[in-house]
Amino acid sequence: MRKILFVITIFILVLSCKDDVLPKPKAYLSLNYAPADYSELAVERPYSFLVSDKAELKEEKNNWLKIKYPKLKASIDITYRPVEGNLKELLIESEKLVYKHAVKAEQIVPKDYLNESQHVYGSLYEITGNAASQIQFHITDSTKNFIKGSLYFYTKPNYDSVLPAVAYIKKDIMKLMETLKWEN
Repeated sequence: MRKILFVITIFILVLSCKDDVLPKPKAYLSLNYAPADYSELAVERPYSFLVSDKAELKEEKNNWLKIKYPKLKASIDITYRPVEGNLKELLIESEKLVYKHAVKAEQIVPKDYLNESQHVYGSLYEITGNAASQIQFHITDSTKNFIKGSLYFYTKPNYDSVLPAVAYIKKDIMKLMETLKWEN
């Protein structure tokens, strides 16, 4: 009986010996976004900037604007407010809206922006983690105009999933800030 058990064990071992099974490498999502062409903002506002041809504009009241990215299910919401001796309050309100996301954010990284020749001064905030907005910014000329912008996705926030789209839209936001001109 021992001999039969030994032969069966050897037989099973010989049949089960195949090439080693190796774990499969992690798959990485490869998203390729078409490069954007930029043109002047086609709606009349107290400001102008270059906007991507991959975006759609939706006019809002009070000189506000929604820049929609239908394929990415995202939008940049632009709010405009005139400065009427209330610049400090506008800046505080803008920063409060940014840091409201601190509960879900892993990190909030501010970057200042300055273009003295066009009188454009502002800050861009990159928000990492599963916050509702991944990028927020504000821009002002410090005397008459103030713009606040926020990037939103129409999905449940999952930072890892939206990161490629955030990087793509961030280029458009930077182009917006770099080409902004005040009309008044």
